[in-house]
Amino acid sequence: MKHLKDYVWGIVGLVVLVVAVWLLFRELRGLSLAEVEASIAAIGPKGFALAALSTLVAYCGLAYYDRTALEHMGVKLPWPFVATVSFVTYALAHNIGATVFSGGLIRYRAYSTKGLSAAQVAGLVAFCSLTYTLSMATIGGFALTAHPDIISRLTPLDAWAGRLIGAALLALFALYVIGSLRHFPPMKVWSFSILYPRPAIAARQLIAGPLEILGAVGIIYFALPSASNPGFVVIAGIFVLAFSAALLSHAPGGLGVLEFAFVKALHDVPPADVIAALLVFRLFYLIAPFVVAVLVAAMFERKTIFALFQKRMGAST
Repeated sequence: MKHLKDYVWGIVGLVVLVVAVWLLFRELRGLSLAEVEASIAAIGPKGFALAALSTLVAYCGLAYYDRTALEHMGVKLPWPFVATVSFVTYALAHNIGATVFSGGLIRYRAYSTKGLSAAQVAGLVAFCSLTYTLSMATIGGFALTAHPDIISRLTPLDAWAGRLIGAALLALFALYVIGSLRHFPPMKVWSFSILYPRPAIAARQLIAGPLEILGAVGIIYFALPSASNPGFVVIAGIFVLAFSAALLSHAPGGLGVLEFAFVKALHDVPPADVIAALLVFRLFYLIAPFVVAVLVAAMFERKTIFALFQKRMGAST
């Protein structure tokens, strides 16, 4: 039974991937490769440059996740090391899937070399997950409050429901800020306890999280044509819903889930333009960082790899 549990999320991710790709195929019937190529060409140098800048902003935000978590724990490490570990962690975990688990393993391998224990790394992962969740709720709350009809693009709910959900999300944001300022006792959520950080740390959380998410949103926003672009706030709201669904699906990189959600939500934008923007997002936010992260990880592990190679060569002679 335990052996089966080790594979359950992989099986779930595979099933979701197959279903999402099938649904996406239904949505894109009749779309030609030439149309997508034309949409990519129409983005232009300025659009690609702004998308690249947005990617840099997003990964700076992700690095600040780890830096803030370490400050909360009272651990001081060199900023270049923290930024590198964060980049490799997220670049690999976003593509592998099961971000919390895969990210935790990668972080432990790196931070344990600086003396951090498994419990400390687990605390860091939990704090970063809280920062991300809080930021998604905050941005989603603002987006739904400003444009409550966003919810009806992906669900059967109407604008009133969208406005209520947005208000509830902003209330959670306000509660977190007030709890930090007033030093509330830990908040219990099922079996978890959420400790309110001191105000300086909470302020850093509210910079790091939105910085990363808005940077990721910017990639898609700048890759979409201005003529049919619904606006940054609407794209941000859709991104929060779509990317949350992609992460919960456990599909590698949210493949299929993210595309289907965006094509469905942006029904007033030509599908070729939506797919082109998402291809740019995957290239800039997922694929290119993944390639670089693999090279960085290989450099970090070069001694281990070389030792294994020597051992294997010695065994063969």
